Amino acid sequence: MKTVFVTRRLPQPALDKLADHAQLRVNPEDRVLTREELLAGVRGVEALLPLLTDTIDAEVMDVNPDLEIIANYAVGFNNIDVGAATARGLPVTNTPGVLTETTADLAWSLLMATARRLVASDQFLRAGKFTGWGPMMFLGVDVWGKTLGIVGMGQIGRAIARRAIGFQMKSIYHDVVRLPAEAEEALSATYVEMETLLRESDFITLHVPLTAETTHLIDAAALELMKDTAILINTSRGPAIDERALVRALQDGGIAGAGLDVFEQEPALAPGLAELDNVVIVPHIGSASIETRTKMAMLAVDNILARFAGEPLLTCVNPEVLG
Repeated sequence: MKTVFVTRRLPQPALDKLADHAQLRVNPEDRVLTREELLAGVRGVEALLPLLTDTIDAEVMDVNPDLEIIANYAVGFNNIDVGAATARGLPVTNTPGVLTETTADLAWSLLMATARRLVASDQFLRAGKFTGWGPMMFLGVDVWGKTLGIVGMGQIGRAIARRAIGFQMKSIYHDVVRLPAEAEEALSATYVEMETLLRESDFITLHVPLTAETTHLIDAAALELMKDTAILINTSRGPAIDERALVRALQDGGIAGAGLDVFEQEPALAPGLAELDNVVIVPHIGSASIETRTKMAMLAVDNILARFAGEPLLTCVNPEVLG
Protein backbone atom coordinates (compact mmCIF):
# COMPACT_ATOMS: atom_id res chain seq x y z
CA MET A 1 0.00 0.00 0.00
CA LYS A 2 1.11 3.53 -0.70
CA THR A 3 1.67 5.98 2.14
CA VAL A 4 0.09 9.37 2.76
CA PHE A 5 1.46 12.05 5.07
CA VAL A 6 -1.29 14.17 6.66
CA THR A 7 0.18 17.25 8.32
CA ARG A 8 -2.58 17.69 10.89
CA ARG A 9 -5.45 15.58 12.15
CA LEU A 10 -8.57 15.85 9.97
CA PRO A 11 -12.20 14.76 10.47
CA GLN A 12 -12.18 11.04 11.20
CA PRO A 13 -14.46 9.86 8.35
CA ALA A 14 -11.91 11.11 5.83
CA LEU A 15 -9.00 9.49 7.64
CA ASP A 16 -10.95 6.23 7.86
CA LYS A 17 -11.61 6.26 4.13
CA LEU A 18 -7.97 6.97 3.38
CA ALA A 19 -6.84 4.22 5.75
CA ASP A 20 -8.89 1.68 3.78
CA HIS A 21 -6.66 2.26 0.75
CA ALA A 22 -3.31 3.52 2.05
CA GLN A 23 -0.99 3.64 5.01
CA LEU A 24 -1.29 6.85 7.01
CA ARG A 25 1.33 9.01 8.63
CA VAL A 26 -0.56 11.67 10.61
CA ASN A 27 0.82 14.51 12.70
CA PRO A 28 -0.05 13.40 16.26
CA GLU A 29 0.02 16.95 17.63
CA ASP A 30 -2.76 19.52 17.20
CA ARG A 31 -0.38 22.20 15.96
CA VAL A 32 1.48 23.32 12.87
CA LEU A 33 4.54 21.19 12.18
CA THR A 34 7.99 22.68 12.44
CA ARG A 35 9.98 22.90 9.23
CA GLU A 36 12.11 19.98 10.30
CA GLU A 37 9.07 17.85 11.13
CA LEU A 38 7.49 18.67 7.79
CA LEU A 39 10.60 17.70 5.84
CA ALA A 40 10.95 14.48 7.81
CA GLY A 41 7.29 13.60 7.29
CA VAL A 42 7.43 14.00 3.52
CA ARG A 43 10.22 11.46 3.13
CA GLY A 44 9.17 8.04 1.89
CA VAL A 45 5.51 8.79 1.09
CA GLU A 46 3.60 8.90 -2.17
CA ALA A 47 1.08 11.60 -1.21
CA LEU A 48 1.15 14.75 0.89
CA LEU A 49 -2.01 16.20 2.41
CA PRO A 50 -1.02 19.61 3.84
CA LEU A 51 -2.94 22.55 5.26
CA LEU A 52 -2.81 26.23 4.35
CA THR A 53 -0.49 26.73 7.32
CA ASP A 54 2.17 24.47 5.77
CA THR A 55 4.69 26.02 3.37
CA ILE A 56 5.21 23.52 0.56
CA ASP A 57 8.10 24.75 -1.59
CA ALA A 58 10.76 23.23 -3.83
CA GLU A 59 12.80 22.06 -0.86
CA VAL A 60 9.88 20.02 0.46
CA MET A 61 9.26 18.50 -2.96
CA ASP A 62 12.91 17.65 -3.54
CA VAL A 63 13.11 15.76 -0.24
CA ASN A 64 10.99 13.11 -1.93
CA PRO A 65 11.24 12.72 -5.74
CA ASP A 66 8.71 9.86 -5.53
CA LEU A 67 5.89 12.13 -4.35
CA GLU A 68 2.87 11.66 -6.63
CA ILE A 69 0.43 14.33 -5.45
CA ILE A 70 0.01 17.30 -3.11
CA ALA A 71 -3.64 17.47 -2.04
CA ASN A 72 -4.08 20.78 -0.23
CA TYR A 73 -6.78 20.97 2.45
CA ALA A 74 -8.01 24.43 1.44
CA VAL A 75 -9.48 26.33 -1.46
CA GLY A 76 -6.47 28.65 -1.55
CA PHE A 77 -3.07 27.27 -2.45
CA ASN A 78 -0.76 30.23 -1.92
CA ASN A 79 1.08 28.07 0.62
CA ILE A 80 2.28 25.86 -2.25
CA ASP A 81 4.83 26.78 -4.89
CA VAL A 82 2.67 25.57 -7.75
CA GLY A 83 5.31 26.59 -10.29
CA ALA A 84 7.86 24.36 -8.61
CA ALA A 85 5.36 21.50 -8.51
CA THR A 86 4.54 21.94 -12.18
CA ALA A 87 8.23 21.94 -13.10
CA ARG A 88 8.50 18.58 -11.35
CA GLY A 89 5.38 17.13 -12.99
CA LEU A 90 3.66 17.03 -9.61
CA PRO A 91 -0.10 17.67 -9.51
CA VAL A 92 -1.55 19.97 -6.85
CA THR A 93 -5.22 19.82 -5.85
CA ASN A 94 -7.40 21.96 -3.61
CA THR A 95 -10.90 21.83 -2.07
CA PRO A 96 -13.13 24.41 -3.80
CA GLY A 97 -16.91 24.52 -3.87
CA VAL A 98 -17.69 22.54 -0.73
CA LEU A 99 -17.07 25.48 1.62
CA THR A 100 -18.79 28.24 -0.35
CA GLU A 101 -22.00 28.55 1.62
CA THR A 102 -20.38 27.96 5.00
CA THR A 103 -17.81 30.70 4.44
CA ALA A 104 -20.54 33.04 3.20
CA ASP A 105 -22.47 32.31 6.40
CA LEU A 106 -19.44 33.31 8.46
CA ALA A 107 -18.90 36.52 6.48
CA TRP A 108 -22.53 37.42 7.00
CA SER A 109 -22.26 36.59 10.70
CA LEU A 110 -19.30 38.95 11.02
CA LEU A 111 -21.19 41.66 9.18
CA MET A 112 -24.19 41.37 11.47
CA ALA A 113 -22.15 41.04 14.66
CA THR A 114 -20.07 44.11 13.83
CA ALA A 115 -23.05 46.20 12.73
CA ARG A 116 -24.98 45.44 15.90
CA ARG A 117 -21.99 45.42 18.28
CA LEU A 118 -22.80 41.94 19.54
CA VAL A 119 -19.38 41.04 20.95
CA ALA A 120 -18.98 44.28 22.90
CA SER A 121 -22.53 43.90 24.23
CA ASP A 122 -21.88 40.33 25.27
CA GLN A 123 -18.68 41.30 27.10
CA PHE A 124 -20.46 44.21 28.81
CA LEU A 125 -23.18 41.92 30.13
CA ARG A 126 -20.79 39.19 31.25
CA ALA A 127 -18.73 41.76 33.15
CA GLY A 128 -21.78 42.60 35.29
CA LYS A 129 -22.07 46.15 33.94
CA PHE A 130 -25.67 45.88 32.74
CA THR A 131 -27.95 47.70 35.18
CA GLY A 132 -30.97 48.13 32.94
CA TRP A 133 -32.12 49.12 29.48
CA GLY A 134 -31.11 52.50 28.09
CA PRO A 135 -32.08 54.19 24.82
CA MET A 136 -28.47 55.03 23.89
CA MET A 137 -26.90 51.75 24.92
CA PHE A 138 -24.76 49.96 22.30
CA LEU A 139 -26.28 51.66 19.30
CA GLY A 140 -25.30 49.86 16.13
CA VAL A 141 -26.34 50.40 12.53
CA ASP A 142 -28.99 48.85 10.34
CA VAL A 143 -28.05 46.30 7.73
CA TRP A 144 -31.40 46.23 5.96
CA GLY A 145 -31.56 48.47 2.91
CA LYS A 146 -27.90 49.51 2.96
CA THR A 147 -25.31 49.36 0.16
CA LEU A 148 -23.11 46.28 0.16
CA GLY A 149 -19.81 46.30 -1.73
CA ILE A 150 -18.55 42.85 -2.72
CA VAL A 151 -14.90 42.68 -3.76
CA GLY A 152 -14.40 39.44 -5.69
CA MET A 153 -17.48 37.88 -7.27
CA GLY A 154 -16.44 34.25 -7.27
CA GLN A 155 -18.55 31.53 -5.72
CA ILE A 156 -18.43 32.99 -2.20
CA GLY A 157 -19.01 36.54 -3.41
CA ARG A 158 -22.09 35.37 -5.30
CA ALA A 159 -23.33 33.52 -2.21
CA ILE A 160 -23.02 36.77 -0.27
CA ALA A 161 -24.98 38.62 -2.95
CA ARG A 162 -27.80 36.07 -2.69
CA ARG A 163 -28.02 36.66 1.05
CA ALA A 164 -28.09 40.42 0.55
CA ILE A 165 -31.28 40.12 -1.51
CA GLY A 166 -33.15 38.99 1.61
CA PHE A 167 -32.05 42.17 3.38
CA GLN A 168 -33.13 44.31 0.42
CA MET A 169 -29.61 45.68 0.15
CA LYS A 170 -28.18 47.40 -2.88
CA SER A 171 -25.30 45.15 -3.97
CA ILE A 172 -22.42 46.57 -5.96
CA TYR A 173 -19.34 44.56 -6.84
CA HIS A 174 -15.89 44.72 -8.36
CA ASP A 175 -13.90 41.90 -9.91
CA VAL A 176 -11.23 41.56 -12.56
CA VAL A 177 -13.82 39.71 -14.63
CA ARG A 178 -17.33 41.11 -14.92
CA LEU A 179 -20.25 38.70 -14.62
CA PRO A 180 -22.60 38.13 -17.56
CA ALA A 181 -25.62 40.43 -17.57
CA GLU A 182 -28.00 37.59 -16.68
CA ALA A 183 -25.91 36.67 -13.62
CA GLU A 184 -25.87 40.29 -12.46
CA GLU A 185 -29.63 40.44 -12.84
CA ALA A 186 -30.16 37.20 -10.91
CA LEU A 187 -27.97 38.49 -8.06
CA SER A 188 -29.35 42.04 -8.19
CA ALA A 189 -25.72 43.16 -8.32
CA THR A 190 -24.20 46.06 -10.24
CA TYR A 191 -20.61 46.18 -11.47
CA VAL A 192 -18.62 49.28 -10.46
CA GLU A 193 -15.01 50.34 -10.43
CA MET A 194 -13.11 49.72 -7.19
CA GLU A 195 -12.94 53.41 -6.25
CA THR A 196 -16.71 53.74 -6.63
CA LEU A 197 -17.26 50.68 -4.47
CA LEU A 198 -15.04 52.08 -1.74
CA ARG A 199 -16.79 55.45 -1.77
CA GLU A 200 -20.39 54.25 -1.92
CA SER A 201 -20.55 51.10 0.23
CA ASP A 202 -21.89 50.96 3.77
CA PHE A 203 -20.44 47.46 4.12
CA ILE A 204 -17.50 46.05 2.16
CA THR A 205 -16.74 42.33 2.14
CA LEU A 206 -13.60 40.82 0.61
CA HIS A 207 -13.62 37.54 -1.32
CA VAL A 208 -10.37 37.58 -3.28
CA PRO A 209 -7.51 35.10 -3.70
CA LEU A 210 -4.10 36.17 -2.45
CA THR A 211 -2.01 37.43 -5.36
CA ALA A 212 0.50 40.20 -5.90
CA GLU A 213 -2.40 42.38 -7.06
CA THR A 214 -4.61 41.70 -4.03
CA THR A 215 -1.89 42.03 -1.38
CA HIS A 216 -2.76 45.23 0.53
CA LEU A 217 -5.70 45.77 -1.79
CA ILE A 218 -7.19 47.63 1.16
CA ASP A 219 -4.42 50.00 2.19
CA ALA A 220 -4.40 53.44 3.80
CA ALA A 221 -5.48 55.10 0.56
CA ALA A 222 -8.40 52.70 0.11
CA LEU A 223 -9.48 53.18 3.72
CA GLU A 224 -9.38 56.94 3.22
CA LEU A 225 -11.90 56.60 0.38
CA MET A 226 -14.38 54.66 2.51
CA LYS A 227 -17.22 56.27 4.44
CA ASP A 228 -16.46 56.96 8.09
CA THR A 229 -19.60 54.92 8.81
CA ALA A 230 -18.45 51.94 6.72
CA ILE A 231 -17.77 48.44 8.03
CA LEU A 232 -15.13 46.19 6.44
CA ILE A 233 -15.38 42.39 6.45
CA ASN A 234 -12.59 39.99 5.46
CA THR A 235 -12.94 36.22 5.22
CA SER A 236 -10.57 35.82 2.25
CA ARG A 237 -6.87 36.26 3.01
CA GLY A 238 -5.31 38.40 5.73
CA PRO A 239 -2.70 40.15 3.56
CA ALA A 240 -5.48 41.60 1.40
CA ILE A 241 -5.64 44.29 4.10
CA ASP A 242 -2.81 46.45 5.40
CA GLU A 243 -3.62 45.58 8.99
CA ARG A 244 -1.65 48.40 10.59
CA ALA A 245 -3.43 50.92 8.37
CA LEU A 246 -6.73 49.32 9.34
CA VAL A 247 -5.96 49.67 13.04
CA ARG A 248 -5.23 53.37 12.55
CA ALA A 249 -8.48 53.86 10.62
CA LEU A 250 -10.47 52.08 13.34
CA GLN A 251 -8.77 54.07 16.09
CA ASP A 252 -9.20 57.43 14.36
CA GLY A 253 -12.76 56.95 13.15
CA GLY A 254 -11.78 56.67 9.51
CA ILE A 255 -14.20 53.74 9.29
CA ALA A 256 -16.76 52.54 11.81
CA GLY A 257 -15.81 48.92 12.25
CA ALA A 258 -14.40 45.67 10.91
CA GLY A 259 -15.09 41.96 11.11
CA LEU A 260 -12.06 39.77 10.47
CA ASP A 261 -11.59 36.02 10.14
CA VAL A 262 -8.07 36.21 8.69
CA PHE A 263 -4.99 38.28 9.51
CA GLU A 264 -1.95 39.62 7.73
CA GLN A 265 0.64 37.86 9.91
CA GLU A 266 -1.60 35.09 11.15
CA PRO A 267 -1.76 33.98 13.91
CA ALA A 268 -0.25 37.28 15.14
CA LEU A 269 -2.40 40.41 15.14
CA ALA A 270 -1.31 43.94 14.31
CA PRO A 271 -0.55 45.94 17.48
CA GLY A 272 -3.69 47.46 18.94
CA LEU A 273 -6.19 45.39 16.96
CA ALA A 274 -7.29 43.16 19.84
CA GLU A 275 -7.92 46.16 22.10
CA LEU A 276 -10.47 47.79 19.80
CA ASP A 277 -14.16 47.39 20.60
CA ASN A 278 -15.29 48.26 17.07
CA VAL A 279 -13.77 45.16 15.55
CA VAL A 280 -14.95 41.54 15.72
CA ILE A 281 -12.10 39.07 15.34
CA VAL A 282 -12.38 35.28 15.03
CA PRO A 283 -9.59 32.71 14.51
CA HIS A 284 -9.90 31.71 10.82
CA ILE A 285 -13.15 29.75 11.17
CA GLY A 286 -14.70 30.56 7.79
CA SER A 287 -15.22 26.91 6.85
CA ALA A 288 -15.51 25.64 10.42
CA SER A 289 -18.67 23.60 10.39
CA ILE A 290 -18.60 19.87 10.99
CA GLU A 291 -20.23 19.20 7.63
CA THR A 292 -17.95 21.44 5.59
CA ARG A 293 -14.64 20.50 7.18
CA THR A 294 -15.53 16.86 6.59
CA LYS A 295 -16.41 17.53 2.94
CA MET A 296 -13.09 19.35 2.46
CA ALA A 297 -11.19 16.40 3.88
CA MET A 298 -13.15 13.94 1.76
CA LEU A 299 -12.37 15.92 -1.39
CA ALA A 300 -8.65 15.95 -0.59
CA VAL A 301 -8.77 12.20 0.09
CA ASP A 302 -10.70 11.52 -3.12
CA ASN A 303 -8.05 13.38 -5.12
CA ILE A 304 -5.32 11.25 -3.55
CA LEU A 305 -7.17 8.00 -4.18
CA ALA A 306 -7.88 9.04 -7.76
CA ARG A 307 -4.17 9.68 -8.30
CA PHE A 308 -3.24 6.30 -6.84
CA ALA A 309 -5.80 4.59 -9.10
CA GLY A 310 -4.71 6.46 -12.21
CA GLU A 311 -8.09 8.17 -12.50
CA PRO A 312 -8.83 11.85 -13.35
CA LEU A 313 -8.28 14.26 -10.49
CA LEU A 314 -11.31 16.15 -9.24
CA THR A 315 -9.79 19.59 -8.59
CA CYS A 316 -6.30 19.93 -10.04
CA VAL A 317 -4.91 23.48 -10.05
CA ASN A 318 -2.07 22.67 -12.49
CA PRO A 319 -3.71 20.24 -14.95
CA GLU A 320 -0.92 20.75 -17.49
CA VAL A 321 1.16 18.21 -15.57
CA LEU A 322 -1.39 15.50 -16.31
CA GLY A 323 -0.78 15.52 -20.04
